[in-house]
Amino acid sequence: MSRELFMRAISKFFAGLLVIMLLLFVPAGTLHYTQAWILTGILFVPMFIAGFVMMYRNPELLKKRLSAKEQESEQRTVILYSGIMFLAAFISAGMSVRFGWLMLPFRVSIIASVVFLIAYAVYAEVLRENTYLSRTVEVQEDQKVIDTGLYGVVRHPMYTATVFLFLSMPLVLGSVISFVIMLCYIPIIVKRIRNEELVLEEGLPGYREYTKKVKYRLIPFIW
Repeated sequence: MSRELFMRAISKFFAGLLVIMLLLFVPAGTLHYTQAWILTGILFVPMFIAGFVMMYRNPELLKKRLSAKEQESEQRTVILYSGIMFLAAFISAGMSVRFGWLMLPFRVSIIASVVFLIAYAVYAEVLRENTYLSRTVEVQEDQKVIDTGLYGVVRHPMYTATVFLFLSMPLVLGSVISFVIMLCYIPIIVKRIRNEELVLEEGLPGYREYTKKVKYRLIPFIW
């Protein structure tokens, strides 16, 4: 295990943790926001564990995901929109607690937490199945088409998992307003997938044939 890789991973982990806590608890004006603590736990505890597993079993994949820098201009736009969406969703959740705006029953948070963890498990399985996964849209050296496992069901199972992850987050937080904002992720991810498939069809041998074999991109029988 590289000390440099470990330090980069751990520093990004704690930076992300700090940012999320600030975005939730400062707008809420209180630390007594139970749903925010639940989200923080189910988000960062599995992330911490997965990071260590990846560091020991596939440090190259971890390195690629930490060093991600998007080259496609269209994808940089997607990242910008996603960042704005997340800021608005988390801040509005905190403000909903402060001002009592359209808060959901606590049982909704519990159900959404279960959905979140299931989606997290699917995300981890996708990482296990596809060692070429990067946070950027690119074709890597010696990359091959993966068409087994979850990739035999939909062409972008990682994005399927993220849809459920991101849409369950505001429900865990108990905020209707935050959920409405997070619905913006659907057109954002559709835009990303369309551009990504153009890149893969042009640069990854066998991908066009794969799209004919596996017809659905995100959700079986829907799209």
